[in-house]
Amino acid sequence: MITETAVVFPCQGEEMLGIVSTPAVPAPPARHAVLIVVGGPQYRIGSHRMFVRLAHSLAGQGIAAMRFDARGMGDSSGPRQYFEDFYADIRAALDALFLEVPTLRSAAIWGLCGGATAALLYVRRTKDARVKALMLVNPWVRTDETAAVTQVKHYYLQRLAQKEFWLKLLRGGVSLGSSLGELAQALRLSARATRRRESDALAIAEDDGAADDRTDLGVRMGAAWAAFAASGGRTLLILSGNDYTAKEFLETVQMNPTWQQNLAHPLTARLDLPGADHTFPQPEAHARVEQATAQFAASMP
Repeated sequence: MITETAVVFPCQGEEMLGIVSTPAVPAPPARHAVLIVVGGPQYRIGSHRMFVRLAHSLAGQGIAAMRFDARGMGDSSGPRQYFEDFYADIRAALDALFLEVPTLRSAAIWGLCGGATAALLYVRRTKDARVKALMLVNPWVRTDETAAVTQVKHYYLQRLAQKEFWLKLLRGGVSLGSSLGELAQALRLSARATRRRESDALAIAEDDGAADDRTDLGVRMGAAWAAFAASGGRTLLILSGNDYTAKEFLETVQMNPTWQQNLAHPLTARLDLPGADHTFPQPEAHARVEQATAQFAASMP
């Protein structure tokens, strides 16, 4: 059994709503918690109720969980915030969570897509000592270059190998000029991405805290991950095999040695789910996400 409590808390003059899930009394009080951060235009329930199910699963295993609406979404007031600007929202939610569950010793931030990006940027900027772990699920690192590399590798090359494509082309169902133009543009951007590998690696390696002001999202995220690991923070990376966001993330890793070091760090764990989609609608995949999240959260100091 679990207990769910709705909490309303302030954030820069606005009111935000969160749902805190905890083990029901007389279970031992929760010592660890997971803050679930959504990304993109979505609210606290999640696709096919995945955030609700995740929170209930965690609370049933003795781990408190909180899901919340960022400002301008769901039942929270104010203008909508972009996930790169979630700093105040995440801090306010953590404050509310620790106030609601005073027995907590530590918290992890669990983020899907843009929520994973927001989690990394938050710990980099704030160095919040309460956050001991990150769960990054299909992190969003998209730039024009990474999108182009992914498109070339996972769309155009596959299309060229398909018999249906050539039959459609011969029947006039595909514009050859348009297709070649799109492919040429993607190849140009892909080449630009390759040329940027060394400069991006240098930017991350020499980061002195100013990376938050850079426009390149991958540089900021790479610096954030490296700094969090250096401070003793643990990270769980979960990737779907059937998801372009995850593929773009892996392209970013392949482009940059520092990203590769982040994934190889001893404080990093990784779970790959080859047949899963972006939001894990498959019951088996979702169950594995729940299990991995609970195990990782339970191991926090």
